[in-house]
Amino acid sequence: MIQTANSIYLDYHSTTPVDRRVAELMLHYMITAFGNASSVDHIYGDEANKAVSQASVNVAKLTGASSKEIIFTSGATESINLVIQGSITIDNTAKIKPRIAVLPVEHKAVLDTCYTLAKKGLAEIINLRVDSKGRLDLDNVEKACASGLSLVSVMAANNEIGNIYPIQEVGKIAQNYNIPFLCDASQAVGKIPINFEEWGITYLAISAHKLYGTKGTGALVVRKAHHLNPIFFGGGHQKGIRSGTLNVPGIVGLGEACRLRLLEMEEDEKAIAELRDKLQSLLLSKIPGLVINGDVSSRLSGNLHISIPDVPNSAIIARVRNKLAISTGAACSSGVETPSHVLQAMLLPKEVIEGALRIGIGKFTNSLEIEHAAEILSSAVHLTRQAMCSQM
Repeated sequence: MIQTANSIYLDYHSTTPVDRRVAELMLHYMITAFGNASSVDHIYGDEANKAVSQASVNVAKLTGASSKEIIFTSGATESINLVIQGSITIDNTAKIKPRIAVLPVEHKAVLDTCYTLAKKGLAEIINLRVDSKGRLDLDNVEKACASGLSLVSVMAANNEIGNIYPIQEVGKIAQNYNIPFLCDASQAVGKIPINFEEWGITYLAISAHKLYGTKGTGALVVRKAHHLNPIFFGGGHQKGIRSGTLNVPGIVGLGEACRLRLLEMEEDEKAIAELRDKLQSLLLSKIPGLVINGDVSSRLSGNLHISIPDVPNSAIIARVRNKLAISTGAACSSGVETPSHVLQAMLLPKEVIEGALRIGIGKFTNSLEIEHAAEILSSAVHLTRQAMCSQM
């Protein structure tokens, strides 16, 4: 149970609480084995370097990769930027610009980076097609790849609607046309099986804080023989791809989180899905007109994305914010209230977009919290509808 001041936490897609076992191991590498992993002249550095190597093994096992393919970063946003900016050959004199195909429901880390390059005239961006459920059109992916691309980017699972994407099929298409494939797997790793080597993925981005590790740590898996130009410099660490002193405690935490997810993921996700289905059933019975968004046949176990078309989501959040931690969308545009680009890309009606709420359930959620959350939400909707009627 995760509660602060009697508030129930159901925003696991934004961030997960740190598993206590992860935190305890990290503490050891903060105050006892605190050496710099790049210090080669003493045992403190040796111990830190050994811990980083073991973390690489743990990340690799969970993602189906080789430990030699792991680059540690500050999180998926940095990993994504490193791929998009570091893999594209920029030539201002070239007549043909690099072409990048992206899923329009990608995280802003992908979209903003791509469109920044486009605004500077350094790349051409092609949006792949999705339907009203946010599902990917694989035929469109094939056509885009056949037209010639420098990079294709398709996420493993969406951070708002929870859709799980057919990255194995995308990988096959990309390989057939010899096109590098970037997969943002930050919402997926530790929740669904991923096989980097077998699925034709070239670059895989993950964040520790999405799988019960800490914020500010992540990894990029880079397929052998694929070179990336660094986006910042200073020391040539990690094969010259990512300079900077390694965050040993954070890296150790990511590795331990991955080790634990490999052991516990299947059982945990089954229990989480049961809680999600229970909450969905309760809300459908208590809130007339409620809509479930996304692909309900292929979504993350902990995802429940709903809309109440006649009730603005901001009004619901205002009523529940001290009792229930849910969100109106992704946390990637903190402090900026704008309609969800994910729902807009799905061409959903305006009232559905404005009434959308994202609920994220995790391994520390319990059945009693689900029941309380249903009561809190349904009560907030009822009171808001009453207030809106009285103002008419």
